[in-house]
Amino acid sequence: MDSKHQILIEFGNKVRDLRKEKGYSQEELAHKADLHRTYIGMIERAEKNITLVNIEKIANALECKISDLING
Repeated sequence: MDSKHQILIEFGNKVRDLRKEKGYSQEELAHKADLHRTYIGMIERAEKNITLVNIEKIANALECKISDLING
């Protein structure tokens, strides 16, 4: 993807920040969210336009609200 949308960059950064605050590796977060590790990496690098279902899975795995991931 040549031009990354700012929202994907911000979302990926927020996921990375919260994951690191919890002390989770990408693999641990992926396991808790029932997603693949490479998918988590792609989200954090803004390479994937994530679905609402997967946003919910990540929020649950990080024990936060969906709004925490979306609102700066």
